[in-house]
Amino acid sequence: MAERQANGRKNDPQRTQDDILEVATEEFSTHGLAGARVDQIAERTRTSKRMIYYYFGSKEALYLAVLERSYRKIRTLEADLELANLPPEEALRTLVATTFDHDEANPDFVRLVSIENIHRAAHMLRSDAIRDLNVSVIQMIEAIIERGLGDGTFRRKADPIDVHMLISAFCFFRVSNRYTFGTIFRRDLSEPKTIARHRTMIADAVVSYLKSDEPRAARR
Repeated sequence: MAERQANGRKNDPQRTQDDILEVATEEFSTHGLAGARVDQIAERTRTSKRMIYYYFGSKEALYLAVLERSYRKIRTLEADLELANLPPEEALRTLVATTFDHDEANPDFVRLVSIENIHRAAHMLRSDAIRDLNVSVIQMIEAIIERGLGDGTFRRKADPIDVHMLISAFCFFRVSNRYTFGTIFRRDLSEPKTIARHRTMIADAVVSYLKSDEPRAARR
């Protein structure tokens, strides 16, 4: 329960932690782990370094909490779709569109994942929460594929992790390489018509892959 401090502001620990994580997400995604400043996060959240360390323990632990929060956000979005209630192809297209729109609207997430790849997932390796969170999307895709194979919508028994990678790769690349790709090819990836075309293209590609026959070598 929130209590009122001497300065008249309410002391709400959960709200304070949420505010810290929101600002820290921007700070880490902009400056990386090494360049991010806890002083700056404290100033922008009208708190103190001491309070941040009280809640999160260290700068590295705060960075990991930001990563966990970012993954939890996308996995929660997916869970809320209730894809089990949709026909397989519609369910898959809905999942693709959600991933696409999430990455488009959350460049901070894309930058954070890129930064963690630079660190070779050293911090993520310490997080059971991130591993557990990401099991759900694989189970979701696997269930869609199985339903699609069962009713004849799909013909290929694809690895759900491969399908997840196919979806993520396209959606992620559009954001992570927007400026370099756009500069090289003089193409504005943020243009509405381009966004709409790409959203349809990745959904069509994934669905077409699952509707195609498996190569004979794969059936042996």
